[in-house]
Amino acid sequence: MSFDHLFTYRDLLDILAVSIFVYAIIYFLKITRGMQILKGLILLAVLWISAEVMNLRTMSWIFEKLWTLGLFSIVVIFQPEIRKALSRLGQTTRITGGKSVGERVIDRVVRACSFLSERQIGALIVIERGQNIESLVEGCVPIDGIVSVELLITIFEPITPLHDGAVVIRGDRIAYASCVLPLSRTADLPKKYGTRHRAALGISEESDAVAVVVSEETGEISVAVGGKFYRNLDPEALRELLVRELGT
Repeated sequence: MSFDHLFTYRDLLDILAVSIFVYAIIYFLKITRGMQILKGLILLAVLWISAEVMNLRTMSWIFEKLWTLGLFSIVVIFQPEIRKALSRLGQTTRITGGKSVGERVIDRVVRACSFLSERQIGALIVIERGQNIESLVEGCVPIDGIVSVELLITIFEPITPLHDGAVVIRGDRIAYASCVLPLSRTADLPKKYGTRHRAALGISEESDAVAVVVSEETGEISVAVGGKFYRNLDPEALRELLVRELGT
């Protein structure tokens, strides 16, 4: 029997599909609290195997009962993450209609962030790319206005009712303001960063959007993209980063 009959393109496709599936599970566990729980389950599995090898019947019986109970416990513990994952999986991916972010919009965002940074006024600006993020945000107030420096500054002025939340930019328009974003659960974020930074990182983990943050404590400008933070950016560095990430 030749090798061609033993290994076909279907087998290669099967291996590729399994690899993608396993990678997706590991990535999902990494961005949630599941990695710590997974380590605990691995430790229990090692103890169970050790009990079986050493023929410890009582311990083996206990682990068998815990395994059944553990399946239900995992569903309960991961209920929010499972619900979110299934919800996103069941949705048809919506594209923003090919609306690109031009250099004029980037220039206005940079100028607004520079103004806010100098005065230590907090801000969170989310710029959509290919993925529509409406299913990931809550409590938004529709704006549908042309992106301008004046409008962005006005929204984030502390005396306005819309300042406490995120602005979402779609194409050359401000689509929403006062949006509540999903918070990142990563433990790597320094404690000096608060909810605004955790929200920026969270939306960058959940989507392909670019989030710009101005700290109200220090005036520092940061950008979250792809689950990573670029910190302490001056206006020119911010402009270069946005141009590179938004592909203008």
